[in-house]
Amino acid sequence: MSLLERLVDVWQYVLLGLGLLMAVVASAHAMLWKRDTRGALLWVGVIWLSPLVGAVLYFILGVNRIRRRAAHIRAGMRRFNAPSDSIATARLDPPMAALARTVDRVTTRPLVPGNRVLPLLNGDQTFPAMLEAIRSAQSSVTLATYIFDRGKAGELFVNALAAAVERGVAVRVLIDDTGARYSWPTMVRELRRRGVPVARFLPSFAPSRLMALNLRNHRKILVVDGRLGFTGGINIRDGHLVSRHPPRPVRDLHFQLDGPVVAQLQEVFAEDWLFTTGETLEGERWFPKLDPTGPVLCRGIADGPDEDFDALRLTILGALAGAQREVMVVTPYFLPDPSLISALNLAALRGTRVDIVLPSVNNLPFVQWASNAQLWQMLERGCRVWFTPPPFDHAKLMLVDGQWTLIGSANWDPRSLRLNFELNVECYDAELTAAMARIVQARLQGAREMTLEQMNARPLPVKLRDGMARLFTPFL
Repeated sequence: MSLLERLVDVWQYVLLGLGLLMAVVASAHAMLWKRDTRGALLWVGVIWLSPLVGAVLYFILGVNRIRRRAAHIRAGMRRFNAPSDSIATARLDPPMAALARTVDRVTTRPLVPGNRVLPLLNGDQTFPAMLEAIRSAQSSVTLATYIFDRGKAGELFVNALAAAVERGVAVRVLIDDTGARYSWPTMVRELRRRGVPVARFLPSFAPSRLMALNLRNHRKILVVDGRLGFTGGINIRDGHLVSRHPPRPVRDLHFQLDGPVVAQLQEVFAEDWLFTTGETLEGERWFPKLDPTGPVLCRGIADGPDEDFDALRLTILGALAGAQREVMVVTPYFLPDPSLISALNLAALRGTRVDIVLPSVNNLPFVQWASNAQLWQMLERGCRVWFTPPPFDHAKLMLVDGQWTLIGSANWDPRSLRLNFELNVECYDAELTAAMARIVQARLQGAREMTLEQMNARPLPVKLRDGMARLFTPFL
């Protein structure tokens, strides 16, 4: 046997041993740390059926936790982790007060009174309000978005941000690295060319970040002068300008907030910016004193695969557990885990009206198939499911008992509730909840109610397709 043949034999054994070691380590990690049994089982199957490759994929896509708040990068950061306002909480009805106490224990931020929340429909209302705020900025602008696309909307935001920099306003823009790639060349280049400080969150192909490739910043935050905030589900894309009839229109909801809760939006941005760039944002420029401006009790709920892990899912479970009269859920991607399915069903079995509002045509067909495969579990227990007609509805909203509204960026799927960095805001106010219920009722005009009989009547090939897609729910 030649030397070359011996070397080939040696390397074969080395690769075999390495593959076996990685498979054992990856499988052990999945079994110990994966909370979803189905997800753990699927990953173990992938690891052993795809030697070496499966283990590599698991370490890149399956290790869904990251530590961000190490003391050495948080030195001097101002945090708003005081207890909730007890006087304001005491004025809530007992079920709502119990929910507020529950969320106190799963988040680090207090429930604060004195806020005003204004709903904005689509990009047609949202973009002008955000642009006017940026153009009026005097001291600071912070903007975080998942997608910042090229197009008319993107150009307007670049121009407004660049003009703010030229006026001497301190501007910081944070774009998720994956979301930045939705158009090419990316708007990151254009922002830098115009002198706007911009950073990418978790660069996908940086060697030090390969373990976090699957963890994306899905938050949408704009804070101007530390006083006026915007958050919700809208990215910076032309498709949200529905009145202009774009090729792929997207309906959505966004919200303008002012009052003490804006400091919590700013804090979430500051933590993400610190983690990404190492720069600490502090002082009156970023965190001015905020006076009460309205009647709404609010709390920012940050959620992500770090120390905020599971905060939003536990909040939703708490809201469902206490619901007595009605629950409305509006989401584009509906892939609830077994605990959420059980909570929805128990609410319906108690006599609570549970309405789940979904788009009839999804921009991600595979996700819609997986969602359809799960709907029977809620329909058979009395939940009502509605499909709204096009255009695609990207709104995220949850209403409970005419008093509690949950707004923000998160969807009802594993990606939002397990993998992404999200920001939602819980609001306690009957007038706001009534206004949002009217918006939902308007969406239900022309919507189609899906019954259990209709789900069962799907052709067998369609059921098999949907069932196959459902098997991949832990990966979606």
